Amino acid sequence: MGIWKQIGEYLYLKKRDPNAPRTQWMKYMHGMNRISLIIFLLAIIFILCKKLILPLIK
Repeated sequence: MGIWKQIGEYLYLKKRDPNAPRTQWMKYMHGMNRISLIIFLLAIIFILCKKLILPLIK
């Protein structure tokens, strides 16, 4: 499975494979991955705003 397909599935952009096994631990893992990916993207946006937008305002 490719990295872009996994990210798409975590963010509900792509449908998951219906033949893949569904276990409770897999749901927990995907939930934690989804949370960490969202926090990472928010941190990148925050850093970009801090480095690019704040100097323009001052």
